Amino acid sequence: MNHTTRNAVPPSAAPPALELHGVRRTFHDGRGERVALDDITLTVRAGELVALTGPSGSGKSTLLHVSAGLDQADTGTIAVHGTHLHALDNAGLAQLRRRSVGFVEQHLNLLAALSAAENVALPLELDGRSAREAKVEAVAALELVGLAAFADAFPDALSGGEQQRVAIARALVGGRSLLLADEPTGALDSRTGEAVMALLRARCDAGAAAVVATHNPAHAGWADRVVFLADGVIVDATSPPPADDDLSDLFVEVER
Repeated sequence: MNHTTRNAVPPSAAPPALELHGVRRTFHDGRGERVALDDITLTVRAGELVALTGPSGSGKSTLLHVSAGLDQADTGTIAVHGTHLHALDNAGLAQLRRRSVGFVEQHLNLLAALSAAENVALPLELDGRSAREAKVEAVAALELVGLAAFADAFPDALSGGEQQRVAIARALVGGRSLLLADEPTGALDSRTGEAVMALLRARCDAGAAAVVATHNPAHAGWADRVVFLADGVIVDATSPPPADDDLSDLFVEVER
């Protein structure tokens, strides 16, 4: 089954899932000032999947980090569901991420002393959920990425691709409404990568929003919009051709 058209995101009175306006971020090193983001304005609404593409160093990772409140913009405003990040202290930003923003980093940051299920459950427990309830939701999230059978396995017993899928499950758990992913398919084979994108697409179709940095044109094909970055500037945005979304059983077929 192929999408022949991508459904337009319906207008809504609700604030956008993510809104950046005039965002600038610079870094200083031994060679002086480096502009990572320059006057970025971007709106992502519920139901949208946006792919970020561009060469290495174009600003994709920085855009995701400032959107999650993991880094701070020099100027401009960033809001998640209408909440302006600059108005939150560190505790408020952490709470926002636990409840509303799922983030998949290039470096997965799984805790070696915790099992896969415990890694996935951690954000829920930190937010006050009981260990039992968090474990149930964690196993359900692992099932979404085809790893329920490895819930009790520790990260060092998993392949790189399996660890990547655990990190994705951790971002999905708890029904977060904004998903930010930095090359979430980078450590996966092509078929598993397509399944991950199908999963993110399904979450957006169910009402979440996602912004995914990727170098893979096929994976960008799952998005409603592809935003091209170069030297910290949005240089183009377009809608990709439809992707094949009949991939619901892929995780069942993926081999370790």
